[in-house]
Amino acid sequence: MKFKILPDSLLEGFRTFLKPFVDFMIRFKISPNFYTTVSLLLCAISGYIFGKGSLRLAAFLLLLGGLFDVFDGAVARASNRVTRFGALYDSTLDRYAEFMVYFGICFYFFKRYLEGYELALFICMVVFIAIFGSLMVSYVRARAEGLGFECKVGLMQRPERIVLVGVCALISEFALILAMFVIAILANFTALQRLYHVWQIENSAKWESSHSNVEQEDLASVHTK
Repeated sequence: MKFKILPDSLLEGFRTFLKPFVDFMIRFKISPNFYTTVSLLLCAISGYIFGKGSLRLAAFLLLLGGLFDVFDGAVARASNRVTRFGALYDSTLDRYAEFMVYFGICFYFFKRYLEGYELALFICMVVFIAIFGSLMVSYVRARAEGLGFECKVGLMQRPERIVLVGVCALISEFALILAMFVIAILANFTALQRLYHVWQIENSAKWESSHSNVEQEDLASVHTK
């Protein structure tokens, strides 16, 4: 399944829109890792503010942090400063940033539970499942690529999660709750989707190799007759 919630055409259009800003940033010759660090700090502050209950401000900072996360890769590619450490640094800080945001959301709903909103404790459990699913999406991709497989498929990848949480938190608490349910389901589905993708690639390669060997044996038998 190659369907995406945020289609490649939309993402490409967004990158085109950001290109003048990226070109402007390149002039300062700042390391792309700086933008990665800023993204982490913004997400950390967002998580803290989520915990305080200011959902809209936290959502704005989360979306701004996501924007800086786009800048780091774009600046690195445009300035030819892509490094393996930079890729590792980006992936590592992305996990920390996402955990901090979800922790803040979970803390917010735990406070709501203490205030008498009984359903909030169940929502905390949903947020925990969303955290687990989000981490597994990243883990499966990292493990698959470490084994030599390309693995960028999935319905609920990090850009989708950031946009969904940020936009829904801007709307209302109820919309944020719906976002947590959607991520809890689709993030774990995406992890399984990626497992299936790798299984399909490996078994397809085995079938093609086996089919090719059978054809060669058939041709050899024809030539020997």
